[in-house]
Amino acid sequence: MKYLLVIVLVLVVLWLWRSNRRAERQDKPPAPTAGRSGHPPTEVVACAVCAVHLPRSDALPGGNGFYCSDAHRRQAEG
Repeated sequence: MKYLLVIVLVLVVLWLWRSNRRAERQDKPPAPTAGRSGHPPTEVVACAVCAVHLPRSDALPGGNGFYCSDAHRRQAEG
């Protein structure tokens, strides 16, 4: 009988502990989304000529969009 009482007591303590943790998690605002490395997501653009996707920081801006190389920018803009 005493083992049953110990098991019930342990289950009640575990239930209280888990419900307290769940309430703490709901009170905190969600963390900002980021990649696995912790960096914010990078915006990706497509080349206006060949449609290759590359990071916006590596793309060359032009009058008609973004380009993957200077040759494609010259080809599109004449």
